[in-house]
Amino acid sequence: MPATPVRHPAPAFDVFNVLFERIYDPTIHLLFTLDGEVDEAAMREATQRLIAANPYLGSRFAVVDGLPVWEEIPPEQWEGAFVIVAGTADDPPAPLDVWHGPQVRVTLYRDGGRDRIAVTCHHGFCDAHGAATLAEQVFAAYRGIMDDPAFRPDPTGAYDRSTDRILALYSEEERRQARDAEEPFVDRWRFPNETTGRGTPRVVHRTLPPERLARAKELGRRHGATVNDVLIGAFFLALMRIRRDPSDPGSPRSILTSADLRRHLGDLDACPPMNLSVAFDLPLVLPGEGAGLADIIGDVAAATARRKAENLGLGCILFYEDLMAGGMPAVEAFFDTMLERYQSSGQKNPVFSNLGIIDPDEYLPVPGKAGADLGLCDVRYLPCVCRPYGFLMTAATFRGRMTLTAAYEEGPYAAATVERFLAYVDAYLP
Repeated sequence: MPATPVRHPAPAFDVFNVLFERIYDPTIHLLFTLDGEVDEAAMREATQRLIAANPYLGSRFAVVDGLPVWEEIPPEQWEGAFVIVAGTADDPPAPLDVWHGPQVRVTLYRDGGRDRIAVTCHHGFCDAHGAATLAEQVFAAYRGIMDDPAFRPDPTGAYDRSTDRILALYSEEERRQARDAEEPFVDRWRFPNETTGRGTPRVVHRTLPPERLARAKELGRRHGATVNDVLIGAFFLALMRIRRDPSDPGSPRSILTSADLRRHLGDLDACPPMNLSVAFDLPLVLPGEGAGLADIIGDVAAATARRKAENLGLGCILFYEDLMAGGMPAVEAFFDTMLERYQSSGQKNPVFSNLGIIDPDEYLPVPGKAGADLGLCDVRYLPCVCRPYGFLMTAATFRGRMTLTAAYEEGPYAAATVERFLAYVDAYLP
């Protein structure tokens, strides 16, 4: 009789981020462009040894006897974790199947001596910050093997993936207040789509030169706002412009955006790859036609300041934990209700996420196949692919260049509409 697989409890944040695949593809990719070729055998070995060092990477998500778990899979099922592809990486790599594992895939795109490497994970396993940490670990393992073929990453053991460390920061009274104040999201608008259903995954980028980021910072300083506030303001204005809906000006509309709860721990790198980000809604009464960023940036800054002062994330944690207390049937019912609401209303608030600054020093040096270290030309996120009625735009900055990205399914969404939307965001930024 085969032995029972080793299983580790899956916390609420993991469960919800797995099941969000019912409304979008929660796969996250980091794409690295190098100016030469890596040693493919060492990169393959680095991927395998990293999986061996982390029991969650070598697992699949499963529901066993009604309980969500990370179930370890045998090493012979890790083979798909490293892939070599001839050619470029213009479209998003294939989704990662969280239900079969393993929870990382490294794809080497070999294109005329200039390698690109995609490090892929699923949002059920970790958020965008966790994906960056995972990519750092891939390159660190590769570097270690190139220095010493016997190198192996330190084993992590079965670490705590829950939000208990965050909850421990709050009193029972603060938790009660957060529960009382938590309100369901109200979807009041959506990004324009052509049809519903499924389409072809696409990704579109728009990269701004460093002086544009400097101007955004200067605009923010003049209005008591952050760069993130400036981006959110441009996002709101571009949504209003792409929709051309006469009911938008003067009306309350909301977007969803995100916050990284690692900030509560005092060290953004205080934990291994996991889910510690929350979504929250940001409401704004839209301005009239012809408004610019200066007309709304003060309102955006005030709205984000209010949300940050509200124990941001606590209510979301408690909401997920309370639902999980009802078991998987309660969680499934929550998603059923959410889907029915989207389909009946045709509304789904768009999402913006600022993924922050990508530090090249976290990944360098990268030894090349010929011995010399390689240059890192570019790093960018390929975010979750959306279909109606969801829509997501991300921003990330590498060496002063900010890249705006949308990943979507073409067919339900028109490529020209998405391209025009990013052009509108660009036009509203200083």
